[in-house]
This record gives sequence, structure tokens and C-alpha cells, in this order.
Amino acid sequence: MFKFLKLRSFWFLLLFLSLCGSSFAFLILNWEQNKIEGKVKVRIPKGKTLKEITAILSEENIVKSDRAFMLAVRSLGYEKDIQAGNLVLHEPKTNFSLIHQLVNGLPELIKITVLEGWNIHNVAEILENTLEIQPDKVISLCMNKRFIRSMGVKAPTLEGFLFPETYYFVENESPQTILRKMVSEYQDRVSDEMRNRIVELGLSELQLITLASIIEGEAIHDKERKNISSVYHNRLNKGMRLQADPTIQYIIKDGPRRLLNKDLNIKSPYNTYLNEGLPIGPINNPGLKSIIAALYPTESEYIYFVARGDGYHTFSRTQEEHNFAKRKLNSLRKKVSRERLLRKKR
Repeated sequence: MFKFLKLRSFWFLLLFLSLCGSSFAFLILNWEQNKIEGKVKVRIPKGKTLKEITAILSEENIVKSDRAFMLAVRSLGYEKDIQAGNLVLHEPKTNFSLIHQLVNGLPELIKITVLEGWNIHNVAEILENTLEIQPDKVISLCMNKRFIRSMGVKAPTLEGFLFPETYYFVENESPQTILRKMVSEYQDRVSDEMRNRIVELGLSELQLITLASIIEGEAIHDKERKNISSVYHNRLNKGMRLQADPTIQYIIKDGPRRLLNKDLNIKSPYNTYLNEGLPIGPINNPGLKSIIAALYPTESEYIYFVARGDGYHTFSRTQEEHNFAKRKLNSLRKKVSRERLLRKKR
């Protein structure tokens, strides 16, 4: 009888302790946090201990009790499962809600916009500014033949194949993943119909994108893209040198700037003043409008064009027409220069 009572007391004690433990765990997990409305961003650096993470959350006025939060994390066994990076928290009202978001929530997405006409150096620069990726790593990957081949790109570099678009990446995203995404976007945008048209034109995909990149470098207004394309198509068909200024801007070290006569004599496979045909590869990453313009040029007899000074161009069929347009531009430049001098004197 005594043994029975002793055993029953033991089980009552065990049940009591279990209930107390459950109540304590419930209390800790449902411990209220500081009232936060809407979203709050917090940065958790890599390699931080639970104590250090708690200090960050406390400093950001997210946790009300450091001790209660740490006990709650340990009770769930999530001490080493909190994500690192920039996290977005949505009204974490209790320890449980906060811990769930820290462990399972999505990190903050970082917006990156690649503009039409940017080259690989521009892309490397924005990745450095937004994601703190070393530019040399990006450029090296853009030149890495094995990496380029792994994506099915038949080109010496990734210049021309990093599609201009707005992307979203998480912090600590690898440069390989980022570049693959940009190339994949290009491959998705170039349809089978467009690839068939490239074959009809008698060009390779690399040549077409190279031409599109030159158009991108020349055009300011969309409605001129197909006219500019027609000039270059006509010149290629006639065996004329393209004499495209953007190809010179690509090879000078201090561009973009007004070109000098000596710039036109720089020895480079990209110099379309010295070399016939297209350069060896794209000079930037063209947008879809320039790619379409390269595929479907206006039917014209234009073989020259020159800037008008207002963002538009004058297109010409003969050398005489072209020379007249250039004289008109030079007169405009002189007039503008005189007006600037007069304003300075005043």
C-alpha cells in the first residue's frame, strides 16, 4: 500500500512539473513584443551568436525582453537556424511570431535595374554598389569561356547578353547566379521567330546582337531605331565600313566624350572606321527595341546619318546630302558656342 501511494505521488509530481513546464513554455513563446505596425527591416550579419542577434533586435526596439526571447528560441531548438542578411519582419507581436519570421521568413529583395546600352563594366559597377560584389569577379566571369559556354552563349564574352531589365536579388547572391539570370532573361526574350529572322538575314546571333548594340549606342528616340538600322544594313550589303561612333566610344578610356580625329585611328577590332564589317562582338547590352530594329530595318536607300543637335538625326542617300547636313550641324554648334560666350560675359 505504501509503495502504491509513493508511486502515485511520483506520477502526480511528474504531471505537475510537466504542466508547469508547458505553461512556462506557452508563456515564453507568447511573450508580447514591442508594438510594431507594418513592416520593419533588420540586418542580421553572418556568424552572429544568439546573444548578439538578440542585442541587434533589442537595439532596433523589436524585442521587449532579451531573456524571454533567448529562452523562447532555445525552447524551440532554433538557436542556430536564424537567417543572416537583410530581413523584413511583418508585425512580430509575440516571441513565436518573431522567431518564425527570423527562421522561415524571406530575406529582403534588393532591386537592380540594368539600363539599355549599359556594358559589362556598368553592370559590374551597379552590383558593387547594391550587393557589394567585387567588380573584378563580375568582369572575370563575363570573360570566362567555360562559364559562357555553360549557358549556351556562342560569344567571346557576355557583352550583349546581359538583358536590360529590373531584377530582384537577395543579399549574398553569387555573381554566377546573377549573371545566369540576366542571360536567361535574354534567352527568354529572343523568340524562335526572331532566331529564324536572324537566319533569313544571313547573320549569326552574335552578329545580330552586335549590330543591335551599335543601334542602341546611336539611338535616343525609338522612332529612329529602324532608320539607323537601315543605314548599317545598307552599308554592310554594299561592303562599306560602318563608321559607327559608338564603337569608338567603346574603346577610348575616357569616354563618353566628343570624338577627335585621332580617336578614329585607334587600332582595335572594334574600330569600325578602320575595319570592314561588324566588330568582333557587341559594345553594350541592347534592349529589345534595338534588337527588333536590327531584325527589321526600314527599307531605305540611306547610307549616312548625322546628329541634328536635338537628339534626332538627318538621314542621307548621297555624300553631297550628308556633307550639307554636317555643315548645318557645324553652324549650329558655332551658334551655340557663341551664345554661351555671350552669356558668360554678361
